[in-house]
Amino acid sequence: MQLGKILSILPKKQKFYPGKVKNILVTGGAGFLGSHVCDRLVEQGNVICIDNFTGVSDITNVKHLLQKPNFHFIKHDINEPIDFEQFPELASFKINIHGISEMYHFACPTSVKKFDELKMQTLYTNSLGTLTMLEIAKFYKAKIVFASSSVIYGQKGNNTVPFKESDPGQLNSVDPRACYDEGKRFSETAMATYRGTQGVDTKIVRIFRTYGPRQPLFDGQMVPDFILQALNNKPLVIYGDESFSTSLCYVDDVIEGIMGMMASGEAGPINIGGPQAHKLIDLAKKIIELTGSSSEIIFKSPLSFMRPLGIPDVGLAKEKLEWFPVTSLHEGLKKMIEYAKAHRMLLRPMVGKYDQE
Repeated sequence: MQLGKILSILPKKQKFYPGKVKNILVTGGAGFLGSHVCDRLVEQGNVICIDNFTGVSDITNVKHLLQKPNFHFIKHDINEPIDFEQFPELASFKINIHGISEMYHFACPTSVKKFDELKMQTLYTNSLGTLTMLEIAKFYKAKIVFASSSVIYGQKGNNTVPFKESDPGQLNSVDPRACYDEGKRFSETAMATYRGTQGVDTKIVRIFRTYGPRQPLFDGQMVPDFILQALNNKPLVIYGDESFSTSLCYVDDVIEGIMGMMASGEAGPINIGGPQAHKLIDLAKKIIELTGSSSEIIFKSPLSFMRPLGIPDVGLAKEKLEWFPVTSLHEGLKKMIEYAKAHRMLLRPMVGKYDQE
């Protein structure tokens, strides 16, 4: 879809008058992070949640919000043009008068196990999808936060020094997963270019590995699978070896950082993540201990999308956003375990999938 069609489909009115309750757009809003953002935003304004369920997004992540009068879900592919004023369900938001004040751009397939089959969708979303959202932000004069990723820095190698935002990163433009890694780099470039040439108030957060409730199961994310496996005394599967380590940050802390970025005057990029590395084998042992499980730990071949990544230097987030993760790993895992136990009846029929892998 050419950018010209995106421009032609937007309404002609160029002047908007923000109301007492702001209109907020979230792309990828039915995903893991996007749904948690929506939880926070319904306390602040009218939320338009967009998702097309590519990858691991699921309507159940926002089902609890569907009855709220200030929340509306639209199934839509952001690589296609959209005119929000043409949706009758959004009439009460009066977008033709109040416009859209804030945008959270989270849409991008992030499925570990489905990565290969979603490469073209990933490529489109990180290019055309981002440009579409930037044109909408420009039209409505909206602030837009882009959820970039720690993949910008490349793999950690043997270097345990935390990544700073000034680090250039090392990526391979023809790597099998470049549509995601280089795609995020392109999106950051698009954000910076629109800010510099079009006056769009863009903001970039580089999000490191996050864990918490609603994280997809059976997709190689490992942490949520560890918990469900442990609660059912199934083997905990690590896709890698005993040296595999990762940065981890609880989802509530990540969302707090993202909200702080939107409220700030900063453009970024700014790192949001846990500044400590955790070995997955230690994490698995801790979950077995916390659940009182009899599970064993086994290892399988690494998944192409799941690579060892570095840890963030969060000094800039401390300085500019007064942000730092406050949820300990112990506390975060306990919350996830409690969530899994509370949803045990819904999750139990799914446990058999582990025997099929």
